[in-house]
Amino acid sequence: MIVNLPIHEVLPQIKNTLLNHPTIIIQAPPGAGKSTLLPLELLKEEWLKGNKILMLEPRKLAARSVATRMASLLNEEVGQSVGYRVRFENKISKQTKLEVLTEGILTRILQQDNALEGVGLVIFDEFHERSLHADLALALCLEIQQVLREDLKIIIMSATLDGALLSKMLGNAPIITSEGRQHPISYSYLGNDSAAIHIRMLDAIKRALREQEGDILAFFPGAGEIHKTLSSLELLQENSDVEFLPLFGDLTFKEQQKAIMPHPQGKRKVVLATSIAETSLTIEGIKVVIDSGFSRVPKFEIRSGLTRLETVKVTADAAKQRAGRAGRLGPGVCYRMWSEATQLQLIENRTPEILEADLAPLLLEITNWGVANYKELTWMTQPPIAAMTQANDLLQQLDAIKENKITDRGKEMLRLPTHPRISHLLLEGEKVGLSSLAIDVAAVLEERDPLLKSESANLALRIEELHKWRKREHFVGEKTVLERIDRTSLQISSLLQKVLGINQRFSTDYSFYHEQVGRLIAAAYPERIAKQKENDLTRYRLANGRIAKLASDYDALDREKWLAIAHLDAGTSNEGRIFLAAPLNIDHLSHLYHSTETIRWDSQKGILIAQKELRLGDIIVKTSALENVSESKRNEILYQTIRSEGISILSWTDETIAWRNRLLWLAEVNTEESFPDFTDVGLLDSLEDWLFPLENIKKREDFKKLYLLDGLKTRLTWQQTQRIDQLAPEAIKVPSGFTVPLTYFSDGRNPVLAVRLQEMFGLTDTPTINEGKTQVLLHLLSPGYKPVQVTQDLRSFWKNTYPDVRKELRIRYQKHHWPEDPWKAEAVRGVKRNLIRG
Repeated sequence: MIVNLPIHEVLPQIKNTLLNHPTIIIQAPPGAGKSTLLPLELLKEEWLKGNKILMLEPRKLAARSVATRMASLLNEEVGQSVGYRVRFENKISKQTKLEVLTEGILTRILQQDNALEGVGLVIFDEFHERSLHADLALALCLEIQQVLREDLKIIIMSATLDGALLSKMLGNAPIITSEGRQHPISYSYLGNDSAAIHIRMLDAIKRALREQEGDILAFFPGAGEIHKTLSSLELLQENSDVEFLPLFGDLTFKEQQKAIMPHPQGKRKVVLATSIAETSLTIEGIKVVIDSGFSRVPKFEIRSGLTRLETVKVTADAAKQRAGRAGRLGPGVCYRMWSEATQLQLIENRTPEILEADLAPLLLEITNWGVANYKELTWMTQPPIAAMTQANDLLQQLDAIKENKITDRGKEMLRLPTHPRISHLLLEGEKVGLSSLAIDVAAVLEERDPLLKSESANLALRIEELHKWRKREHFVGEKTVLERIDRTSLQISSLLQKVLGINQRFSTDYSFYHEQVGRLIAAAYPERIAKQKENDLTRYRLANGRIAKLASDYDALDREKWLAIAHLDAGTSNEGRIFLAAPLNIDHLSHLYHSTETIRWDSQKGILIAQKELRLGDIIVKTSALENVSESKRNEILYQTIRSEGISILSWTDETIAWRNRLLWLAEVNTEESFPDFTDVGLLDSLEDWLFPLENIKKREDFKKLYLLDGLKTRLTWQQTQRIDQLAPEAIKVPSGFTVPLTYFSDGRNPVLAVRLQEMFGLTDTPTINEGKTQVLLHLLSPGYKPVQVTQDLRSFWKNTYPDVRKELRIRYQKHHWPEDPWKAEAVRGVKRNLIRG
């Protein structure tokens, strides 16, 4: 029998709108009947033409419960007109016209039938949760609707979604709102507390039992806190008219239904639930809600490379959704385990999973769909470019995609509803005859570490613990975690048998090589294959170029030269910490090797390396000398080396420095002239034009053997060379008849002419260069080449200073001629003999 609920009030509007619009948005609060009555009513529509309705729910429990509720309204068993499909389970038949699915199942259906033949309507329920699968499924359904199926209808439903924004993204899709029948709710804020969540929830439940009437729904972050609280409540339950019932995803459907349905003996119920009870479920009799303020959401974990659940503060929209559960039957009460001030600081809406998730599964689905550019699809939130790039890199390493197309291995991986890493591991295990072990390794990777406090990161030890637990031998691992791992192993084994026809029995023998575990981990994490550093046994270089350190300084894994790493954190200073890994026989991975010819400069050793390298990612496995090195490639590397290490790596003789300084000086003081740039920057920019030959350069010392001057001179034309000699001569002829070199300075200071005073007799004025624009700076020297005077005014020196200098020089250098009149004296070099002393 179909009951009357608030959704009935807008049913005519919904039906009329669907006749003229392919996509509509429905906003309705919990309890309005949008998840149960609406789909049943739409089954009667003529435009459906006998086609099916598919309705997506974000959780298994919601899918089962909603399907069960609709079947009961039709007085049928589940699997007749209404059925459901979830991971590892389905209840449908040829008569089924309305299927309730979890989101990942719809993606699989779309991949198998990209036109959705036989489907007339797809309903996205509780879309505000914005899971990755929901966003992907909607993008693909919109693609089908736009390209292949104009007749396909889409309904997006939510209680808290921003309908106006969604409508705009969908081309102004119509919005229909059902007000529902929400009764008033009073709030009691219990304040912030540092105590553990299960302790605070225990106190809140006791308080609510004392202060309120009716059944209670308490929201916990996860099953762990529920179990702890239930243990403490056992004493209250004895000889009481209250029953405490858990509600979370890992319970059997029968156990879940026990929490949802009215108590058969009429006892008062306290339901301890995760966020699974936020939406799409009607729990009979609830008048009180207790909200812990936390939930567990999927987050991409860099450490494991997989998506895991993380405990976070509840968002404002989720808190509102939870509180609404208390106002279904009449006025309700909500206890919130935070303060009113904290309430005002809550984030308004939950972050779409697509912004925080590992997008490798999504990209694999899109590639299989045949879309080369993911931006072509209609996304409610665009996938982040960096995350998609990372996903692309991983899938190529897993041989799942190549040149933006899915490979045969990628198609095989898609058949398994697991992360591509795990799918690849399982397929590789089957290929090399290690399927049973691969199943166990996959299960350990997907669950918590059963040896969390172990000093060893060796994942193979976890497999041994699992096998001991199965044989009921002495084990030290956490029992509940080992149970979960074993249950996951059974599920994976069943999946492999169903999808690939692989029938495996679990082994209880752990006398296998640990290296085989490493081989399987390497299949899932090819970028985390690691080689031990020679100078530090606890540190490893990964195939992706990173450095990682064993988390424990006493880990026996430090005896292993090669590791395959499963769990790794980001660490600090670009160095990660290794938490789960296994020894690796590198010979098992020869199919991953790639050969390269490398010509590079080793700056630490100061040598040119030219070799053939057998590599595994960034790791060099083996090297051999490279013969017949390309001259152009070698020169390119050497030029890069000089630019990197600086111009000083070359041999700068006094002769070369003096010649270069002439040009630098002239460029500084005479900007009217045009000459090549001989600064460090200019020379480094033009190395290819003047620095040669380089064929004998093999080590840093060889750079010092290069003669630079000839190469530098090639930068000048003949006319430029002549002009430089005119403006900045290398030397000046002095009155003695000898040519004396000039010393130039690159910063534009006046050039120095260092000459013995006797050679300047007879010269009246200071010599000039640069066409008379620049006077040289005279360093007048004694016969012993000691400085006598520094001047730029030779005339003034002869007139005012020379007489005093002469007196001192006559005493010190008695064999030399020191005339009284330097203007008329003969300039000489050395001793002028047979002269009468003046």
